[in-house]
Amino acid sequence: MKLREVLKVVDAQETSEGAGVLVKRSLGTSELDHVDPFLLLDEFRSDDADDYIAGFPDHPHRGFETVTYMLAGSMQHRDHRGNSGELLPGGVQWMTAGRGIVHSEMPRQREGLMWGFQLWVNLPARDKMCEPRYQDIAPSAVPEYTAPGGVLVRVVAGESGGARGAVQGIATDPLYLDVGLPAGARFVQPVPSAHNAIAYVFSGDASLGGESARPVGEGHLAVLGPGEAVAASAPKGDARLLLIAGRPLGEPVARYGPFVMNSREELVAAFRDYQAGTLAG
Repeated sequence: MKLREVLKVVDAQETSEGAGVLVKRSLGTSELDHVDPFLLLDEFRSDDADDYIAGFPDHPHRGFETVTYMLAGSMQHRDHRGNSGELLPGGVQWMTAGRGIVHSEMPRQREGLMWGFQLWVNLPARDKMCEPRYQDIAPSAVPEYTAPGGVLVRVVAGESGGARGAVQGIATDPLYLDVGLPAGARFVQPVPSAHNAIAYVFSGDASLGGESARPVGEGHLAVLGPGEAVAASAPKGDARLLLIAGRPLGEPVARYGPFVMNSREELVAAFRDYQAGTLAG
């Protein structure tokens, strides 16, 4: 089984999103635009309410999926169709925007730690105008298990260690794992050879790869090369990371702001629909 080696390591960049929420962006920057089918990865983490209290007021999406995974704090989701839900620590929302959603994500707290991630996943051309849908996964519905060496694995999507993630029916057949590595532990995860894979270290320092393993520090994203599995270890102390993989689409990407389509003409149509109030019919 060939282990994937690290091709590139990217330092997350601090930026502002929504109504002024500070995030660390590791994917979707000038240094790393995207890794097909993944378009953006943000980490939001602060115990200062001024950094997050303004939240993410009403904003549109079309043509891709947003994945919000919470570690601490809570967010209230609402959309223009009247759907609503609450994201709690350990919970996940996988939203397929399809032909269009106008929604908000607002903090349900005024103090304390807010910590989580948002990932954008592209949709194939055939699905970009599908009906929007949500998969709201409660913390208790995210399977987890302990691998050899005391490695704690939470399975958001895909399969690991006999556990299957609660998120189903995604076109890119994704793998999304939250991997907690005790000091000195090593974890190996099979990944389909046709998938692209990335790993984001959000606590401690990890080592990724096989014979040419490279250190990847906290707040850094590693782009992984070809192979059949990913190996991660924590040689210096406890570490925690997201391991994400998916089937690449190999299609043209036309993106601007909250819309991701296949051509400029489709982007223009998305903006026109949004301005006319017909984005989602």
